[in-house]
Amino acid sequence: MERKDLGSWLEGPPQLNSQAWPGQRLGRPEDGPGSVGRIGRRAGALVIDWGLAMALSAWFFGGDPFANLSLFAAMQLLFVGVTGHSIGHRVFGLQVQGMDGRPAKPLAVLVRTALLCLVVPALVADADQRGLHDRAMGTILVRI
Repeated sequence: MERKDLGSWLEGPPQLNSQAWPGQRLGRPEDGPGSVGRIGRRAGALVIDWGLAMALSAWFFGGDPFANLSLFAAMQLLFVGVTGHSIGHRVFGLQVQGMDGRPAKPLAVLVRTALLCLVVPALVADADQRGLHDRAMGTILVRI
C-alpha cells in the first residue's frame, strides 16, 4: 500500500455530484445565452453598480457610506425589479431570472437585494455559482 492509494487532503473532498459546468444539473447550457453568469462578469457588474452608487453618493451626500449602500440597493430594486438586470448586469450581458427562465418577480428582487446588501449570502455559492441570496429566492444570474 502506498500513499497515492489513500488519497490526500490536497485533492479536496470527494466529488459526489460532479458536473461538467456550472448549471448543468439545472439544465443550463455550458456557454452562451442562458448559461450561468461566471465570476468575472459578476465582479465587473458589481464594480460598475457600486461605482455608480459611490459617484451618486459623493455628488449628493458627500460620500456617506450609508448613502452608498442605500443607493446601491435602490438601483438594484429599481433596475432588476423592472428589467431583470442592473446597469452593470446589462453592460456585461447578464440578467437575474427565476428558475423558469423568466425575469425575477418583484418580491424575489426585494429579498434578493436585501440579502445582497448583507454581502455574506452573496459570497457563499454552490456548485452552480448561485449565492445564497439567489438560492433563497429561486433566482439565477444568467448570460443573455
